Amino acid sequence: MSSVSRLENEKKTISDDIRDVYAESKANGFDIKALRAVVRLRKIEATERNEQQLILETYMNALGMLAA
Repeated sequence: MSSVSRLENEKKTISDDIRDVYAESKANGFDIKALRAVVRLRKIEATERNEQQLILETYMNALGMLAA
């Protein structure tokens, strides 16, 4: 078996495992959309995440979406 085939098989196994974890989380009452957002945010460095949050809050404030 070529190394590419082996890696493709491993990738599928990992993807299946991730899907199972999300399904189990959903069965335990977690909001999967929020959980995926948290996982995505954890991949970003803290300084960049803080900068993105500040920009988002600035735009939301300009649109009157934040309580004063």
